[in-house]
Amino acid sequence: MNQSTHIETTLSRVEAPLNYLDVTAEKPVTYMYKTEPGTPQRTYQNIKHTMAILNGRAVDERLTLDGQGFALVHHPTAVVDFYDEAEVRAVYYPEVERLVKQATGAVRVLVFDHNVRCGPMAKEGLNGAREPVRFAHNDYTLKSGPQRVRDLTGDEAEALLKNRFVFINVWRPIRGPVEEAPLAVCDAQSMRLADFVATDLRYRDRTGEVYSVAFNPEHRWFYFPRMQRDEALLLKCYDSSVDGRARWTAHTAFDDPSSPPNPAPRESIEARTIVFFAPEKKS
Repeated sequence: MNQSTHIETTLSRVEAPLNYLDVTAEKPVTYMYKTEPGTPQRTYQNIKHTMAILNGRAVDERLTLDGQGFALVHHPTAVVDFYDEAEVRAVYYPEVERLVKQATGAVRVLVFDHNVRCGPMAKEGLNGAREPVRFAHNDYTLKSGPQRVRDLTGDEAEALLKNRFVFINVWRPIRGPVEEAPLAVCDAQSMRLADFVATDLRYRDRTGEVYSVAFNPEHRWFYFPRMQRDEALLLKCYDSSVDGRARWTAHTAFDDPSSPPNPAPRESIEARTIVFFAPEKKS
């Protein structure tokens, strides 16, 4: 199945520096706990490259999960307070499950986690918020995708791993429009597997793995300016299929030069899902 669809690059755009991995011979490591004084939190450096970031709104209907690895959807929500964990799990998780099931045709969607992000709140330790991630990355790797299924589904895992499964993140503003640190996403058709560099996430009790992204001048980046609370961006972070569909979506927050002076801090939520498909019919 060949999903390659070239999107015209004569769209309006901004230019902004994006943080890529400065590649070294050793496997990069990020420590997910406070290290001892004198020990860095990560073993690698970032390197900035100024990239054109295309306005995807003019072609949003042509940008698809299987083609480019991401899709913008209109998605109103009944959630009142996204900082209320109980409300998010009771109200938003079912909304996300229905949205992703409808968008993919999957037989089952497991919503298993979420993060809220706001720079000033993160600095103050409020509402469990984290900082926007300003580093090109993808959340799962060839190794960590299947392992996460095993971690989350227990005895069902080996049966589920026999059929196609996909990790999709659902990203949306908590308040709109987004004026600061919007999310940029890279067209999967402009990336090579060699652009993804496995990177360890070291916790005190376990080690996870994500992909950092090495620079490639062929990368085509998109964003959707001034996203609103009733919009959601679906990001494919892993696809077990190897039939030509997009498998990963590099993404990062960035500083938009067209933002207004003194922009409102970005507040956003990302819900993480695993999408399970029925066995493929044999011809």
